[in-house]
Amino acid sequence: MALRSSILVFLLLVSVLMKAQQQPSIIPKPVDLKMGNGYFTIDGNTAIQYKKSQKDLKATADFFASYIKNISGFSLKSNKAVAKKVEFVIEKDIQEEGYQLNVSPTAIVIKASSPKGIFYGIQSILQTLPAIRTNAALEVPVMQVNDYPRFKWRGMHLDVSRHFFGPEMIKEYIDLMASYKINVFHWHLVDDQGWRIEIKKYPKLTEIGAWRVDNINLNWRERPQAKEGEKPTYGGFYTQDQIKEIVKYAADRNITIVPEIEMPGHVASAIASYPQLSCTQQPQLPLTGGNYTNMSSNYCAGNEEVFSFLQDVLSEVLILFPSTYIHLGGDEVDKAPWKKCPRCQARMKAEGLKDEDELQSYFMKRMEKFIISNNRKMIGWDEILEGGLAPEAAVMSWRGEAGGIEAAKMKHNVVMTPGSPCYFDHYQAGPEGEPFAIGGFNTVKKVYDYEPIPKELNAEDEKYVLGAQGNVWTEFITTTEHLEYMVLPRMAALAEVIWSPKENKNWDNFNERLQYHFKGYGQKGLRYSPGNFTVNIKPSSQNGQLLINLYSEALNGEIRYTTDGTEPTLQSEKYEQPIAIKSSLVLKASTVVDGQIKGVQAAKQNFVMHKAIGSSVKYTNPVSEYYLADGPNSLTDGVRGGNATGKYWHGFSGNDMIATVDLGETKPIKNISLGFLQNYGSWIFLPQSVKFEVSTDGTVFTEIKTINNPIDINQKTVLYDFSAAFTQQKVRYIRVTAKNNLCPPGHSGAGKSGWLFVDEIIAD
Repeated sequence: MALRSSILVFLLLVSVLMKAQQQPSIIPKPVDLKMGNGYFTIDGNTAIQYKKSQKDLKATADFFASYIKNISGFSLKSNKAVAKKVEFVIEKDIQEEGYQLNVSPTAIVIKASSPKGIFYGIQSILQTLPAIRTNAALEVPVMQVNDYPRFKWRGMHLDVSRHFFGPEMIKEYIDLMASYKINVFHWHLVDDQGWRIEIKKYPKLTEIGAWRVDNINLNWRERPQAKEGEKPTYGGFYTQDQIKEIVKYAADRNITIVPEIEMPGHVASAIASYPQLSCTQQPQLPLTGGNYTNMSSNYCAGNEEVFSFLQDVLSEVLILFPSTYIHLGGDEVDKAPWKKCPRCQARMKAEGLKDEDELQSYFMKRMEKFIISNNRKMIGWDEILEGGLAPEAAVMSWRGEAGGIEAAKMKHNVVMTPGSPCYFDHYQAGPEGEPFAIGGFNTVKKVYDYEPIPKELNAEDEKYVLGAQGNVWTEFITTTEHLEYMVLPRMAALAEVIWSPKENKNWDNFNERLQYHFKGYGQKGLRYSPGNFTVNIKPSSQNGQLLINLYSEALNGEIRYTTDGTEPTLQSEKYEQPIAIKSSLVLKASTVVDGQIKGVQAAKQNFVMHKAIGSSVKYTNPVSEYYLADGPNSLTDGVRGGNATGKYWHGFSGNDMIATVDLGETKPIKNISLGFLQNYGSWIFLPQSVKFEVSTDGTVFTEIKTINNPIDINQKTVLYDFSAAFTQQKVRYIRVTAKNNLCPPGHSGAGKSGWLFVDEIIAD
């Protein structure tokens, strides 16, 4: 009996030690965390303590006490003499926003240089506790944490113009941000489809501009513009009192709200309210969707009333929002109306401006002067670089990182938010079985792998990168549940990118911690994406041999695949090493977790064999770093690019594409083709012409054929192969030259270089 009791005591001790050694699933991962043995238990005998002289800690103490009461019923008193305490201590020598957390069996002590750090220490504690009301003990594991953020700007954005979300949803969004130590809420309040902020001097902005005809039965991009006389069916706005309440709510959670008042474009809602602000001054209604035909969506840059109006609007905005930065938009301005407007042209002449880009720069610089005169700073999308950057403006880089790199080298502050991977309106899984999205594909892992400091910046310039931000545009996001699904768990992944040290990041470890958060989301009734189970099929080539690599993001997932076009089962081949492809085939692959096939359907890829498969490709002009596809040999990987501007396309901007393919040996060839994509809205156009040449030595090339583009450049989406058939020759080298096109008249980028998207060179 004594021996049995000793064994039971030993097993219990081992169990306790194992439990104590397990690190909590804190996201973002702290800089340094050391575990101890045992727990601090929060109960009715626990009190919050801080110096009474530090009155600014009261809001933080109240936040913590309210959270504990909601999940346990315990009412924690402040500054009462009890056996167990949660103590907040201000020590000035601790890094800004950082904290030191010490949990022992008898006390929790959080030290920081300000209430911000105390609040972040509290968030780490809360992530060890139940997510909802429970009768279980509130046990915080014994541990020591030293933690601080990597970046100052840790942001999330929300567009409430395309679809309106009420004050309670905004507070939920803020709570999610706070739980992950995100500190900037970029609130996109103004756009073509709705003006969402009350401006008392201009009541029509919300009486008219906040309401639109909403054809919910049609795709956003296909909704016809409303006609005069049609009654608005959708809308909403925030009163100034509601905004004040939300700003305070955010401030109590150490979140700064940066409002965006869009200008000089994307303002059809303002022009519908006050038509005299546009170049045409014609009456119109707010836009109903993505159809911009014959609509005014710009302020008139030659009209003085516009600047008076905007200064009045911003004067009210500045009172509501105490943020250092005010976002003035500046993106996607259709400058065609300015070219036709006598007042805009007169402004250009009077100010000595050479083109409409400089007119936009004049507009933004003038508004920046007003912002600076009110002791604030301007931030805008990277288009504000066009025509010259305002003297003190910060840049939010969304069209890739190029704008941010340029601005940082000019010693301007930058927030990195490139569409890939920081746009959370893009698909994160599937897309089969997923809620409809605007396009793109940004998985949780892709977000987690992001590095906000571009390699192009030196140590001095990288100091101007304030941080990064996730953006949520809501053309296709209409409900609270859909919004939650699109940000969870990508918000958590981005939070770790912008808080934790780069060297501390580890995808597998993050994925393990994320499972605990999934349970919390479910308990709270939040809708979230369980992850991307779609297998990533990635071709590569070595010495002329085509190899297929398969990847899955799923935790503890394995991959089963077939090469005969049938659906994978649990008995299908298990992926363990790259698959050699020697003939045309259809590969399908599925992720298996815990003995179950996950995902709606298997990933599928057709591989078409031809004589250039696996061949090396050299480009005279470099591929854009934002559209590298799967590497330099993507043109010969046997995979055709599709309608989406996704991973299989190589992109070129401003330069011709000149590609030389080495077949490795001379081969009999009688047909060569190269595929291109046209996507009018994305500035992607078929080339002006394509020239095919061949060679046996790589030095002397013979032209086979030059083909002029036969397709209308105004067609919206086109996949087209330029092909050259000829008398069979022995060929080792193939050179293809595609001349880049300009955006056509009537396009928002008219006269500027478009993009070339190319994929696959086929030789037979």
